[in-house]
Amino acid sequence: MPTPPENRELSPFTGWTRAHWEDAADRLLLAVRPYASPRHGRFDLPGPRPSWSGVRSDGLEGHARTFLLAALRVAGARGADPHGHLPRYAEGLAAGTEAAGGEGPDAWPLLTDVRQAVVESASVALALRLTRPWLWDTLDDRTRQRAVDWLLPALEPSPVDNNWWLFGLTVAGFLQDAGIETDRAAVTIDRSLDRIEKWYLGDGWYSDGDNRAFDHYNGWALHFYPVLHAHLSGDRDLLARYGPRLRAHLADHAHLFDANGAPLPYGRSLIYRFAAAAAPWLGALTGHTPLTPGATRRLASGTLRYFLDRGACDERGLLTLGWHGPYAPLVQEYSGPASPYWAAKGFLGLLLPADHPAWSAPEEPLPAERADTVRPVAPAALLLQTTAADGLVRLHNHGSNHVASAPAGEDDSGYARFAYSTRTGPTAAPDSADNHFALVVDGRVTRRGPATPLGTGPDWAASLHTPLPGVRVLSATLAHGRAEVRAHLVLGAPAGTPVRQTGWTTTPDGPTAQLHAVHGYPPATETVELPTGATLQGGPATRTAALHATTAGPDSLFVALASLTAEPMPPPVTTLATVRVTARTLHVTWQNGTTTELDLAALALTDLSRDL
Repeated sequence: MPTPPENRELSPFTGWTRAHWEDAADRLLLAVRPYASPRHGRFDLPGPRPSWSGVRSDGLEGHARTFLLAALRVAGARGADPHGHLPRYAEGLAAGTEAAGGEGPDAWPLLTDVRQAVVESASVALALRLTRPWLWDTLDDRTRQRAVDWLLPALEPSPVDNNWWLFGLTVAGFLQDAGIETDRAAVTIDRSLDRIEKWYLGDGWYSDGDNRAFDHYNGWALHFYPVLHAHLSGDRDLLARYGPRLRAHLADHAHLFDANGAPLPYGRSLIYRFAAAAAPWLGALTGHTPLTPGATRRLASGTLRYFLDRGACDERGLLTLGWHGPYAPLVQEYSGPASPYWAAKGFLGLLLPADHPAWSAPEEPLPAERADTVRPVAPAALLLQTTAADGLVRLHNHGSNHVASAPAGEDDSGYARFAYSTRTGPTAAPDSADNHFALVVDGRVTRRGPATPLGTGPDWAASLHTPLPGVRVLSATLAHGRAEVRAHLVLGAPAGTPVRQTGWTTTPDGPTAQLHAVHGYPPATETVELPTGATLQGGPATRTAALHATTAGPDSLFVALASLTAEPMPPPVTTLATVRVTARTLHVTWQNGTTTELDLAALALTDLSRDL
């Protein structure tokens, strides 16, 4: 298959057009064909290990997620299917549901037996909904009934109390559309939407469950399924509720993408890669977006190219378990060899007609390319920081936890660090060495644990955590340009307790990280090597700067200046800001003469008042 020529007039940033997206979809679909079972019921892709759900579930996942990609490809072409994708998936649907619960090579596990099958039922149902005139309506009655019987258990309450509620909603939406079990489907839709409503915190942000988990699931699940269902069903009332939420979220979401196309690697399930482009496409599809058509395509095409140009597919054309290429430390236990194909959601833009402005308008720059920005995200207690000179994106985390995902006594590196960036991750550094503040007890550093947000301002965010019983740490990040002020007020620690502040982890050919003591630390900065095996995006062992000090009394304040930049030969971080400390108040004068003040004692009192 010849690669479509680049079009730098229409797409000056990426060169890619709709033809490149169609070509990429076809290549991904053709690459999995050799791994299909005899009747295409399962796709048993090669991989280092099965998921915790087992190989049969992984084979179903291979069918379901690539079926969704095929559905977007064919539905976007209004039924044209030059590579014959849909007939294979129609045969696989028939074979998988006919043998469901059995042991044959095509057999699908039952939803009542394997929880992961509930997840995959949503992709199957959505694919059937999108291709209904060309697939579902052509099936015989027995095949349709077997498929319905397999899908129906998804209408029960979710077995997992997070975004999984939306899988039942998606199955219900297809059944309702097809006129099957419509009353029961309506109950499932209402119940699912009622549940996620409890996690909506405003300004376009949901927590993925009750544990303050904020990550890309906002875009590729919590907005994706309700808004797409409302759009496909033509439900104006639902779209009027969920569409503006998507618009609000995209205003922040667009700031999570580097000028090089990389989405910010934070949270879990990062192996889904360019699924991060699903929400911007959905905004264009429904009209609920603050992005121009050209910026939407620039974001999406940049993200797809970022991964495909950096080895996301192996020599067989298969998506790997990783970020660029394979990267084992990034993979959750629930992920199997076919899990990365949830990236199919990133192809949602193919549903837009070829003459839609999102395909026909010239590309426009991303927020990270237009201006330096510091943007607070109040519901999630995040602070987004971008710099136009290098297009780099940083996220400062003062409220995202997902504590339940980590083993007992450990932090989840996708949520617990104080900062993440598009050029320094994903990382797998032992001992939470990247962007961490800790007390050192018996030679071991403390974990961060759950962070309680204390507020955000135009250029700051703050939080509180309890690293040890009776000890609290109030942390704040202030940002301007590429400068970061990192402050930690330690409350209740015995005098002489050692503390450690680490900075950004980088590779030798990566951006420049700087860390400078301002208050509470000795003036010298030392460089320490991370433990053996620490990696960055699969790269070599890395280094991070560290500051060490000891507490001086019932409360001790530690302040440092930090920076991460891809600018060549950057000036010292000390040229970016002047920090003065009076009592427990920070007075910061930035390089351009503007000032910021933050009273940490007042923030501590705010938290105290919550306990009274």
